[in-house]
Amino acid sequence: MTPIIIKSRFNGPPDSGNGGYVCGIVGSAIEGPSIVTLRKPPPLERELILETLDERHAVLRDGETLIGETIAQNIYLDLPEPPSFDEAVEASKRFPGYESHAFPTCFVCGPGRPNNDGMNIFPGRIAERDLVASPWTPDPSIPNDNKRIHDEIVWAALDCTSYFPHHGQAAVLGRLHSKLLRETRIGERYVVIGWKIGGEGRKLWSGSAVFDEKGNPCAMGSATWIVLKTEQEDFKIPH
Repeated sequence: MTPIIIKSRFNGPPDSGNGGYVCGIVGSAIEGPSIVTLRKPPPLERELILETLDERHAVLRDGETLIGETIAQNIYLDLPEPPSFDEAVEASKRFPGYESHAFPTCFVCGPGRPNNDGMNIFPGRIAERDLVASPWTPDPSIPNDNKRIHDEIVWAALDCTSYFPHHGQAAVLGRLHSKLLRETRIGERYVVIGWKIGGEGRKLWSGSAVFDEKGNPCAMGSATWIVLKTEQEDFKIPH
């Protein structure tokens, strides 16, 4: 069992952890691709316990409360052709979160970070494609080991980018299935994309991926988003 504290810097909503970041912490407790399901909002600045049950399963708990759980499982996605870095720069100018954002201080996609200490991933529509994209050049403040970015940061990039194909519907992350393919590094230029997969009832499905500047995939994921019944739910379930 490993004690974990989610620092307030890594928030989604103001009072809970970013969903993708927390999924990455739980998913990284086992080897290889995995599915992480969030059960409760991950609290900030409080000691949680990450427990690896066996080589395929791990859980994150707050005392007796289950926050999230993971199971090892491979993922197969048909990845869209990524736009160029310059095309992603143009797309990010159309980021809808500049005008309306449920959580403007989100570590990943919040344009209202007071110290500009977020990931600055702002996905906007690619012209004439059912795709959103953002450039991403990780700065040295992003958690890393010798410039290799921590896995949970890449999961976080996949999370928020997967929401914006569905922007306009109030929804929160319920599940993230991810696979990391190659290292991402501080100072290098990446393109992050998201696209719709489908939906049923209150569930929305989407895909996301991170590509290096040459178009090689670095990570991919599929997300399940849960449409909120009321606006008040926004602050009870993590992004």
